[in-house]
Amino acid sequence: MKPLIIGTRGSALALAQAEMTEEALAEAFPGREVIRKVIKTTGDRRTDVPLSQVAKSEGVLDKGVFTKELETALENNEIDLAVHSMKDVPTVLAPQFAITGALERAPVRDVLLSKTDGGLEGLREHAVVATSSVRRQRELLHLRPDLKLVDIRGNVPTRIRKLAENPELDGIMLAEAGLVRLGYDLNGELAEGVFAHALEPDVFLPAAGQGIVGFETRTDDDNAAAAALAITHALSMMQCRAEREFLRLLDAGCHTPVGVHSTLNGNHLSMSARVFDEEGNDPPKEAAFEGLASEPEIVAAELYALII
Repeated sequence: MKPLIIGTRGSALALAQAEMTEEALAEAFPGREVIRKVIKTTGDRRTDVPLSQVAKSEGVLDKGVFTKELETALENNEIDLAVHSMKDVPTVLAPQFAITGALERAPVRDVLLSKTDGGLEGLREHAVVATSSVRRQRELLHLRPDLKLVDIRGNVPTRIRKLAENPELDGIMLAEAGLVRLGYDLNGELAEGVFAHALEPDVFLPAAGQGIVGFETRTDDDNAAAAALAITHALSMMQCRAEREFLRLLDAGCHTPVGVHSTLNGNHLSMSARVFDEEGNDPPKEAAFEGLASEPEIVAAELYALII
C-alpha cells in the first residue's frame, strides 16, 4: 500500500490525537507507512483576538478557523486524511469532503479548573472565570448568573499556567477529553494551587462532538476512506452523526450557544439538548428524545422538532 499522509494541527493535544490515530492505523495495517504533516490553522495563528472574533476578522466561515488549512491540504492532495477534534469541525462540509471515521470517544464532560476545591459551588460570589467558548459562557451563567466571564486563548498547558499565575482569575473551563489525552490527573491538584472539578454532562451539556477524534477525507479517495473506516469506533461514530445532524438542522456553528449530550443503551440512542438564544435574553430551550441507534439522523431530527 502507498504511504498514508495524515494532517494535524500542531498543538500538544492535536499531536496526541495524531499519535492515537497513527497507533490505530499501525495496528490495522501492519507495515504500512504513515506520514504526519503538521499544518498551522487560522485559529492557531490568530491568538491576538477572542476566538469568537477570529472567523469574522479573517473572513473564515465559523468553525473553519481550525479546519480551513487542513481542508486546503486535502484538496491539494498534500494529505490523505485530516485528524480533527470533531467539536471544531463545521456541520456542513464542501461536497468534496466527508467525515469517514472516528476513534472511540473520550469522556465528554467539561471541567472547571479553579483555585478552590469545590467546583462551581465553591467559587466566590462574582468570581472571574475564563473561557473562549460561547456555549460554556452561557452554561456557566445559566448555573451561576453572578459570575464574571472573560476570554482566554492558548493551548491547554498555557491556559492552566495563566490560571495559576494570574491573581485576577478564579477559574477556567477545559474539556475533560483534552486533559485526559495530555496525561493530566483530575484527582486532587491538577497543578500547584489548581483543582479540577468535572461537571456532569446532564447538568452542563457538552459541545456536539466533544471528546471525539474524527477523520475527514476526500469523497473521491476510497483508499483513505477505507483506512479511516478500518479504525472507526462504530458507536462513537453514531453519536457523532447524531450530534452533528442536530447542529446542522439548527444551522448552528462553532459559536452558537448550544449543548448536546447523547448516550447509547443497547440499540437505543438518547439525546438531550439545551439551546440558548443568540441575544441572551430568554431562558434556554431544552428537550430530550430517544430512538434507534441505527438511525442517528432520525433521532436528531426528532429532537430538533421538539426544541424549535
